[in-house]
Amino acid sequence: MLLVVTYSRTARTDLRNICRAHEDCVVRQFGRAALFSGTEFGAFQALRLYEKHGLDVQIERVEPFEPSDVPEHVRKAAESYEAREEPATPYKRFASGRDLPDPDQLRGVDL
Repeated sequence: MLLVVTYSRTARTDLRNICRAHEDCVVRQFGRAALFSGTEFGAFQALRLYEKHGLDVQIERVEPFEPSDVPEHVRKAAESYEAREEPATPYKRFASGRDLPDPDQLRGVDL
């Protein structure tokens, strides 16, 4: 998929128009941004915006996120935290004293 982000009012207007006219290549629209299908037609629509608006348009290739792509200890930590009895407990306090990763440890490791 292609993530298209607009940074000016005119680029945003053109993005909205493309999304309305070519719904078949739009996966999701977010106002200033949209996800286009990873097809040549989706790339064509993204490049049209870029050609017209230059640096007011950013295009990134993205791939779907699958929970199975994340290490087991991170999935376990998220599952345990969401099953906690007190919903107001911050994760750092929740993880303390348990066999769960510290939030600072999680911040420092790239997927």
